Amino acid sequence: MGRRNAEGPGASTAAVFGEVLRHFREAAGLTQEGLAVRIPCDRSHVARVEAGSRVPQDTFAKTCDELLGTGGVLGRLWGRIDWYPEVEHPDWFRRRAEMDAVAVALREYQERVIPGLLQTEEYARALFSRLAKGDDLEERVRARLSRQQRLWSDDGPLYVVVLDESCLNNVIGGNGTMRDQCAHLLEIGLRPNIRLQVAPAGRLGLLRPSGSMSLIKLPDGRDWVYSESLDRGHFSDDPAVYARHCRTYDVLRADAPSAPESAALISDAMERYQDHGQARTRRGGLDQEHLQRRQRRQLRRSGPRIPRRRPRPRQQEP
Repeated sequence: MGRRNAEGPGASTAAVFGEVLRHFREAAGLTQEGLAVRIPCDRSHVARVEAGSRVPQDTFAKTCDELLGTGGVLGRLWGRIDWYPEVEHPDWFRRRAEMDAVAVALREYQERVIPGLLQTEEYARALFSRLAKGDDLEERVRARLSRQQRLWSDDGPLYVVVLDESCLNNVIGGNGTMRDQCAHLLEIGLRPNIRLQVAPAGRLGLLRPSGSMSLIKLPDGRDWVYSESLDRGHFSDDPAVYARHCRTYDVLRADAPSAPESAALISDAMERYQDHGQARTRRGGLDQEHLQRRQRRQLRRSGPRIPRRRPRPRQQEP
C-alpha cells in the first residue's frame, strides 16, 4: 500500500521497515530480483517496500524472515508499527479516513453494501475485485481493514449503524462470504461501543434517509454529515444540514427493530446463506450422480456390439 509523504526530517515507519529489509537482503547476498523470485512477487514490489512507498502485508514480512534467516525480526517489527498513517486512501476519501481516526462518535445509515468499518476481509476483497486486481486489489483491502482498528480497542468510539435490509440481501462474493459476514456482524454487535440495527424492507412507516450517510462527531466539537456519490465524497458542517439529517436518523432508529431484534434478523440471513450453501452441495452431488449414470449408459450404448447367436428353429421330424 502506498503511504502519505512524511513531514519533517524524520523517517516514516514504512521507510524504517524498508531499511531493515534492505539490510537483511544485502546481508544474504540477494538482489531485489533474487528475493522477489523466492517470495514470489514482482521486483518492483520489493523495491517499493524498501523505499518506504508501499506498506507490506504481514505474510510478506514473515516470508522474508524465513528466506533471509532474520529470526523473526521483520515480523515483530511489522506487528509493532501502526500502519494506519502509512495507508494511502483515494484522494476524495482521505478526509473521511482521517475523521474516522479521531472521531468520538459515528452514526451511520447504509444501503445495499455493508459499511466499510464492518466488512470482513473476504467481503471487502470480493467488493473491490470488481474494480481492481493484483497488488492494487490487496492495497485497497488493506486500506479498508486498517480503518477498523480503532473500533476494536477498549476505548473505541461509539459506532451506531442502521443497516437497510438490502445490505443483508445483496450477495457479495457468494453464500459463504455472506454467511461469514453475517457472523461477523453478530460478533462485533456485542461490543460495548457498537450498536447495529436493521431496517426491514417490508416495514411500513419507516422514514429512511434519501441515501447512505454518516454523522461524525469530532473531538473539537464539530459535527459533520458525510455522504457519497458515484465518484466522490460530500462533507457538510452546516448546523442546519446536520440537524435535519440527525433528526431523520434518530426517528429511523426509534422506529427500527432494536439491536437484539436486529440480531435475530441477521441470524436468519446467516442461516439462509448456510442453507443455500448446503443445498448447492447436495444438488452438486445429485447432479454428479446423474451425470455418472448417464455416462455409464452412453458407454454401454457406444461399446462394440457383439452379435448374439440365436438358436435355429427346430425342424419337425417327418
